[in-house]
Amino acid sequence: MKQNWKPGTLIYPLPALLISCGNTEENYNLLTVSWAGTLCTNPPMCYISVRPERHSYPIIKETGEFVINLTTEALAYATDWCGVKSGKDFQKFKEMKLTPVAGAVVKAPLVKESPLNIECKVKEIVPLGSHDMFIANVVNVVADDRYLNPDTGAFDLAAARLLVYTHGHYYKTGEEIGKFGWSVQKKKKNNE
Repeated sequence: MKQNWKPGTLIYPLPALLISCGNTEENYNLLTVSWAGTLCTNPPMCYISVRPERHSYPIIKETGEFVINLTTEALAYATDWCGVKSGKDFQKFKEMKLTPVAGAVVKAPLVKESPLNIECKVKEIVPLGSHDMFIANVVNVVADDRYLNPDTGAFDLAAARLLVYTHGHYYKTGEEIGKFGWSVQKKKKNNE
């Protein structure tokens, strides 16, 4: 038996992300976001949705830049803390003992402790209701070489132990059960 519920946002799990913004050390801030995703491969584009009343909103709107920092089990506490505390009251990098690092393309800082940083430039802001969507071009990606496969150079997302968010709760990612295309992959015969 299934039940009808009122409309809601129940597409889970989502990434638990630290968004860094600001163009000087004085206005650097961190914001926790889960309303985020990929929009386009070529050109590479993504989005984050932010409530206009959040402290980071005018910073991102004014500078037109932000960095998406993937989070890990080790960053879980900081990820949650940065989502419930305001940058009006705290210097979040300092409070969470995180290291701001200069971006290669944007002035917004990267989080050094993050395994992957995605530098973004805002292309468009779309007012939606409770949140505004910042549609952005991805202008650079920085990967921690600790998570690169030495043979292929590919980023090993499983080794990074990424964090996800599901309806008010954080979870670590689990074991791989397949790869893209495995459902249609031809099986090799025993003597091949």
